[in-house]
Amino acid sequence: MGYANGLLCPLGKQPLLSFGVISDVQYADIDDGSSFLGVPRYYRHSVSVLQRAVKKWNQEKPKFVLNFGDIVDGYCPKDQSMIAVKKIVDEFDKFNGTVYHMIGNHCLYNLPRKDLLPLLRIPGHDGHAYFDFSPIPEYRFVILDAYDISAIGWPEDHPNTLKALKVLQEKNPNSDKNSPSGLVGLARRFLMFNGGVGKDQLEWLDHVLQEATKLNQNVIVCCHLPLDPGASSLAALLWNYDEVMNVIHRYSCVKVCMGGHDHKGGQSVDSHGVHHRVLEAALECPPGTDSFGHIDAFDDRLLLFGTDRMKSTEMVFRH
Repeated sequence: MGYANGLLCPLGKQPLLSFGVISDVQYADIDDGSSFLGVPRYYRHSVSVLQRAVKKWNQEKPKFVLNFGDIVDGYCPKDQSMIAVKKIVDEFDKFNGTVYHMIGNHCLYNLPRKDLLPLLRIPGHDGHAYFDFSPIPEYRFVILDAYDISAIGWPEDHPNTLKALKVLQEKNPNSDKNSPSGLVGLARRFLMFNGGVGKDQLEWLDHVLQEATKLNQNVIVCCHLPLDPGASSLAALLWNYDEVMNVIHRYSCVKVCMGGHDHKGGQSVDSHGVHHRVLEAALECPPGTDSFGHIDAFDDRLLLFGTDRMKSTEMVFRH
């Protein structure tokens, strides 16, 4: 049995699970603009991309949807932040099922964690936004909080803010901590719009992966920030992606790491055979184009069926 987009269903099997994916909607009720690299951004059109995604998901009936963060844009006027976030959440809620949200830097430019997490119904604790869930016995999804250690989102005097400022002070000599000027290679990731995973979250991740190994589950790790230099621009990586991957590489249960943030998208397979897939942004779709998809999960692979600007991808697991 074949599929569209050149992907083949393995030996005519039915998928164990299907789920929808989208990233970086970054809606704002403002005129079109561009990124600091000059790439056009379509702030109002992005809600249309989301609406078409929800319509398609409701036809395809995936079990759930993953939103990889940046629900509204940093240029959204601050007096409209709450309205804009609620507007996009309402659009997601038109999906006939559960939506799992991740937080991104643009979310945190608009609202502090204490307001954002309840709106996104993120089942974190003490302001943290990491959690895991197992929709079927064969699979577990781990949602990381990429802005655990961050100069945005926490109160100014919060220990995690202070830790983040210390990292930026040590690693980025520029007065504008969002500027990679003069930073070379992997050091380009030490920017204020990125963040890190704290010690407690790393220990939690280790515990979750131990449990998943015992249960013989395939694990998909999801994070707004990419976790592999081969799949992303260096300026978009999680600050301590290497520490996170050191934990992940202790276990063979993690098959795929997925992210957003780097709008052009990307993919790689790392030295341990883990697939990395960074999703193309909804924000950068010109009117009439789309970027979203659904993933069919089998016991030995994921098949991403992308719409339009989101590239379809086959990720076969190494055993």
